[in-house]
Amino acid sequence: MLIYMIMIMIYMFIIGNMIFVSKSKHLLITLMSLEFIVLSMYFLMMFYLMMIMFNMYMLMIFLVLTVCEGALGLSILVSMIRTHGNDYFQSFNLI
Repeated sequence: MLIYMIMIMIYMFIIGNMIFVSKSKHLLITLMSLEFIVLSMYFLMMFYLMMIMFNMYMLMIFLVLTVCEGALGLSILVSMIRTHGNDYFQSFNLI
């Protein structure tokens, strides 16, 4: 049963990476795929730490960094929408 759950989490990670690579038109979809990848990594770390009977403090640090990453991504999204009016990467000039 545990091996099936780990395989599902690995499948989630692969699907999240495929969405991140293929759907780069909108910033919001990219941020959501990154959060999906982080969620699958969290579950994989949780299962691994439970299997080796280790402390779960690392998961708390991981969650804090994940929240910081999400807040930073949302602030970039809001500032991009305020300056350019949308979240398309084509209308955003990097030069």
